[in-house]
Amino acid sequence: MADKTIVCKDCGNEFVFTEGEQEFYKEKGFENEPQRCPDCRKKRKQRNNDRKFRR
Repeated sequence: MADKTIVCKDCGNEFVFTEGEQEFYKEKGFENEPQRCPDCRKKRKQRNNDRKFRR
């Protein structure tokens, strides 16, 4: 297994999906590769957390 370069579906920037991350995904049973870069994942998670606290 080699590192993969993926294009983020939100910002369009390329990011590397490392071998270690691929192993982690496999161990957790995740079948899909990430579609967002780490920065966009953090922003999305923060937005979702902010919504929870507004209710």
